[in-house]
Amino acid sequence: MADDVVVIRDEIEAYRDGHVARVRVLSVPESAQYPDGIKYAFHYSKAGAERPILRFDNHHGPHELHIGGQTFEIEFPGLQALYRAWRAGLPPEKRDDW
Repeated sequence: MADDVVVIRDEIEAYRDGHVARVRVLSVPESAQYPDGIKYAFHYSKAGAERPILRFDNHHGPHELHIGGQTFEIEFPGLQALYRAWRAGLPPEKRDDW
C-alpha cells in the first residue's frame, strides 16, 4: 500500500453460515477518481462468491450499490449514511456485530 494511503477502518467477520461481511475505509490522495479522498467498501456476501449480496463501494471511482448481480451508480450522502444503509440491509441477526 502506498505511503499516502491510510487505513481508517478494516474489519471482517466470517460467519458460520458461510457468509462474510467487511467494512474497509481508506484515506487516499484526492484525485479525479477520488475527489473526497476516501475509498470504501461495505460488503456482505457468501464467502468466495463472485457477486455480493449487498455492497456499497467506490473502488472504480463512482459511488455504487451492488445488489446481487446488479450495479447502480448512487449519490454519495457520506460514509455514515452509507454505513447505516448497509447495516440495515444485513440480516437482523448479524446487525449487532456491526
